[in-house]
Amino acid sequence: MSEIINKITQRISEDTIELFKKNDRRYYIEIKPESIKKVASLLFNELGFRFITATGMDCEKYFEIIYHFSYDKTGEIVSLRVKLSKEKPEIYSLSSIFSAAEWIEREIWEMIGINFIGHPNLKHLLLSDDWPDNSYPLREK
Repeated sequence: MSEIINKITQRISEDTIELFKKNDRRYYIEIKPESIKKVASLLFNELGFRFITATGMDCEKYFEIIYHFSYDKTGEIVSLRVKLSKEKPEIYSLSSIFSAAEWIEREIWEMIGINFIGHPNLKHLLLSDDWPDNSYPLREK
């Protein structure tokens, strides 16, 4: 495992559920949802990772968000995976750590219905303002 991945895993061992190495430059780390701000801040502010984007999905038993980060010095990608309950799909917003999270969080909120706690402007981005409340185009029925 690379030096930077070793550094990450040592710092977040209590926040980690699972580490998966896809290949020599791609790692997935499943973390506890309540740890997202701590771990994202470590990657972005302390270790110099760049936030790429996030992906939201409606899975059978949970909602999932994968946050993708690039370590441009080595070309490694770290993707943080969080699983959220279907009953109360919410997680802390990362917009206070990096403003680049604002638009993708709005899109995930709008299309899947995951609430981002502390987001400064959760309003429609892609859908019309008169779109029905609690109707999410990418959520399984």
